[in-house]
Amino acid sequence: MTKEVWGGRFKKDLDPEIKEFTSSISYDKRLAHYDIKGSIAHAKMLGKCGIISKQESAKLVKGLSKIDRKLKKGKLKIAESKYEDIHLAITGLLKKELSGNTWKRLHAARSRNDQVVLDLRMYCKDEIINLAKTINSLQVCILSGAKKFSKKNTTMPSYTHLQQAQCILLSHQLLAYLEMLERDKERLQDAFKRVDVMPLGSGAHRGTALPIDRFYVARQLGFSKVSENSIDAVSQRDFVAEFLAVLAVLAMHLSRIAEDFILWSSTEFGYITGDDAHYTGSTMMPNKKNPDPLEIIRASSGEVYGNLVSILTLMKGLPQTYNRDMQLDKPALFNAIDKTKKSLKILTIVLYGIKINENVLEKACKNEYIFAADICEYLVKKGYSWFDAHRIVGELVRYSLDEKKEISELSDSELEKSSKCLNEKIIKKLLNPVSSVNSVKSYGGTSPSSVKRQIKKWSKTLRG
Repeated sequence: MTKEVWGGRFKKDLDPEIKEFTSSISYDKRLAHYDIKGSIAHAKMLGKCGIISKQESAKLVKGLSKIDRKLKKGKLKIAESKYEDIHLAITGLLKKELSGNTWKRLHAARSRNDQVVLDLRMYCKDEIINLAKTINSLQVCILSGAKKFSKKNTTMPSYTHLQQAQCILLSHQLLAYLEMLERDKERLQDAFKRVDVMPLGSGAHRGTALPIDRFYVARQLGFSKVSENSIDAVSQRDFVAEFLAVLAVLAMHLSRIAEDFILWSSTEFGYITGDDAHYTGSTMMPNKKNPDPLEIIRASSGEVYGNLVSILTLMKGLPQTYNRDMQLDKPALFNAIDKTKKSLKILTIVLYGIKINENVLEKACKNEYIFAADICEYLVKKGYSWFDAHRIVGELVRYSLDEKKEISELSDSELEKSSKCLNEKIIKKLLNPVSSVNSVKSYGGTSPSSVKRQIKKWSKTLRG
């Protein structure tokens, strides 16, 4: 018989290389606190239901609590070479902590199959809450910038197809990021509902003949629901896949935000200047100032995508119920959470340090062609159909290009060839950035009044 707790039917010890290959302790030790927390609730339930004595239950709870405190304070280390996984590691530590055989009583009515999914669900619940808070911190950072530049009505060109399109308020651009991130928080909150299901008591996969009280355990651990089917409870990792899918979308948003600021940092744009403490240099080109942290955030999104694909591929062909393949769900999950949290924190730090070059934005808004749509809308107000207005302004733009003149340099006679409604005075008014953003009437648009309303809403939302 082997020394393993599951070794009764085995004649040989596990081959060291096989043990190392199948071991998960190097990464699932992250779940130590959750494993102990779940075990404490289980021990209390066993005593309450008379499966073990109340004295044994109290002794187990005391021993587990002591181990948890020691681990948190760093007074106790988990020897990775000694244990197969975190569950057996905690069992081993409990054996050392308690005298006699009381430690053996803890595992009644549970399997590592339902134990690990319990740990994982508790971990995911906490990380969803932590991520939502970290997103909130980034939103507060962005909102502070939106407030600052809304007071000045700072304008900038917007972009479609990476070509200058129309004139907008800088604050409006920043507020767009808040919308993206808020949906990410909502997706996390929605995923939380499906994570918040207590699986312990499902046993290896079919439940147990012992008279347990699963609802008591759920209340102890703060779960709102108890799993309905023991097979499904131990064999599913769709809640991990869903969590990773949410993180993938969040990582995509962080990458897009980072990309905007990378572009704006370039010499060609020059809209922003990064803090010297956040950007890096070149070992060959002394002139360089590179937005490396933003580039790493952009790259990290691919790693999060890979983690999602890893889980989907891992699970797609597994028969019911539990299979050891599921052990590899944790590296992908842990990595995605770590990468995303770090990206959120670094992006917040970098954005707080960025300086907006308002003089460059002002100069960029002197490109008169970004007001072409404003001229179209003016003509529509004068009774033209949109397509006629569009053709007239398009021909006007082409004429100014051919004549190598700015639109503002065209004479009344030249303008009137396009439309009797146009003259130098009207064109001058329409080519003004402030007039342009003020002209926007639609709800959710870039006008100062709309931006002010959005800021008021976000101030209240993020404070709550």
